[in-house]
Amino acid sequence: MNDPQPNNPLHGVTLKAMVEYLVDEYGWDRLGERIRIDCFNYDPSINSSLKFLRKTDWARAKVERLYLDSISYDERKGKRPPEATETPAKPGSVWDQARRRDSNED
Repeated sequence: MNDPQPNNPLHGVTLKAMVEYLVDEYGWDRLGERIRIDCFNYDPSINSSLKFLRKTDWARAKVERLYLDSISYDERKGKRPPEATETPAKPGSVWDQARRRDSNED
């Protein structure tokens, strides 16, 4: 049951996380233009969208497709590192860190 799913890019990603990412990325207006469903266009909220998407397979499939396309675009453009392949880098170089430390001591 706990077998890893290396070929499933959505493994471990909740529907809520997908919707929140898409809202952050596009906003409700642009998301409603990309996926024409009422829960994104009329009085949108995360909870109402989740209720609809859990009941409607075709709409959920569209959200999953847009999420995958957005994630892969972000990875190609360097906005987001590939998942689980790289360790997060420390912010700035060693010189930047030393400069910040020196300026905080003043």
